[in-house]
Amino acid sequence: MKRPYWLYSLIGVTAFIAGWIMFAELPAGRPPSSGEMAVGGTTTNQVANDGLTEATLFYTSDDGMRLVEFSRTIERLPEPTAQARAILEAQLAQPPAPLLSPIPAGTRLLAIYVTERGDAFVDLSEEITTGHSGGSLDELFTVYAIVNALTSNLSAINAVQILVSGREVDTLAGHVDLRRPLEADLSWVAQPIAKSTLQFNHYSESAKPRSV
Repeated sequence: MKRPYWLYSLIGVTAFIAGWIMFAELPAGRPPSSGEMAVGGTTTNQVANDGLTEATLFYTSDDGMRLVEFSRTIERLPEPTAQARAILEAQLAQPPAPLLSPIPAGTRLLAIYVTERGDAFVDLSEEITTGHSGGSLDELFTVYAIVNALTSNLSAINAVQILVSGREVDTLAGHVDLRRPLEADLSWVAQPIAKSTLQFNHYSESAKPRSV
């Protein structure tokens, strides 16, 4: 019996045309399947947000009498030492007016080390001593802005010792003993001034109230 090959060909062409029409009519905004990657919109924003974190930093109030907590957005890094460096670099940057930096101008972060027991060793350039005002309260603010910034933001750090140009020092200006790692001390931290009075610079910033 002769097979109707022309019939088989006609059925195949008809099936192809029907499938093409169904594909063309699918809505453009369909959700991606489990094997596809979503791009743009919420997914992209979530990836960007996951790369940032809020760090609590400490600045001197405009009257010079207290430390003020302030929150800045910084890069989120998975490794504690790298995150500690990002926190300290933000702490060394200029604060929004009228807040003041408790750390002498020109001070640079040279290195930071974090031990398994949670002690951080922060090596700063000599400007932290040569540019210091020398007052006992100012020295307390300098030391504990650094100590509190690391211990408040990183659970991996319990105490901080400040080094200067790679060397251990007794003090910065003759008042605060730096011969051992220091734990956090929030005794001099007060509520921040109103956010509306701050002059923001290039950081993404927001005031973070705190009760004392």
